[in-house]
Amino acid sequence: MDVLFAKYLFRRILSAVLLIVLVITINFFIIHLAPGDPATIMTGLENPSPQIIEALKRKYGLDKPLVVQYLKYMTNLLRGDLGFSYVYDQPSWKLIGPRVLPTLSITVTASVLAFTLGTYLAVLASRLRKKFGDLILSLISYVLYAMPSFWLGLILILVFASKLKWFPTSGMFDMRASYEGFRKVLDYLHHLFLPIFTLLLIQLPVFYRVTRASIVQNLREDYVTVLSAVGISNDKLFKKYVMKNSIIPAVTIFGISLGFSISGAALIEIVFAWPGMGRLLLDAVFRRDYQLLLSIYFLMAVFISVAMIVTDIVIAVLDPRVRLL
Repeated sequence: MDVLFAKYLFRRILSAVLLIVLVITINFFIIHLAPGDPATIMTGLENPSPQIIEALKRKYGLDKPLVVQYLKYMTNLLRGDLGFSYVYDQPSWKLIGPRVLPTLSITVTASVLAFTLGTYLAVLASRLRKKFGDLILSLISYVLYAMPSFWLGLILILVFASKLKWFPTSGMFDMRASYEGFRKVLDYLHHLFLPIFTLLLIQLPVFYRVTRASIVQNLREDYVTVLSAVGISNDKLFKKYVMKNSIIPAVTIFGISLGFSISGAALIEIVFAWPGMGRLLLDAVFRRDYQLLLSIYFLMAVFISVAMIVTDIVIAVLDPRVRLL
């Protein structure tokens, strides 16, 4: 590792740490200043007595000044304590841990497939530029880009689950069967298909349009004309130079999509009754479960920061010039 790359990596890691602290701080105060009181919601009563509300606030430290609560939260966070869920009466990590893998299984898989297929279609469209095939691919990408994710998910359920009965409508496993071993894996993949397919169709147009636009732009650059004039074949020129420069925007988007995968595709998880992070996040918002909500946001910030650092490293390898930034 050269000195220039080491400095570049150090700057990225330092900015990621500062970003995490900033996100935690902003989220903490915004959440606590938002309307709603977790103590009132925890009582489960329409007209709870002030004594019960006050007792719950003292129990969970909600009666203390906001700055004191913030300092206590940051101290516990440095110790590795993500807090305690008021509503579920459990440590936050026990609620979050089992839901991370189900969310990553659909979001990461969909992002990888969308990146791969979108890039391939963009290369194909650039070779068919201004031809009928290019117009068809562009039209399909615009249509998919305009579709709401929850609506597309419902349509796929109606077609492939309700009508054709090829796939289950919801859940992660067949609760009426007790599969074990490889059969259980197949059942999991069977339930996994429609959520992944929905996210794939939603993300595909982004990778396709960005990569195609980047390829078209690079084909107009002066270096392409010069290298073509000195006798380099079109295939070699495209693979070694044009594609290498054109893939950078798609890699950036891929890193961003991976970073946000920890938050889950909340609407998709609700449509398919998928037990992931997105549904837990919405439940925590509706019930004003501050500690659980902050824990999810913290993991989101960490995951996004790590994903962006990895993305920056990949981009620095593809284009060494960014190390000077």
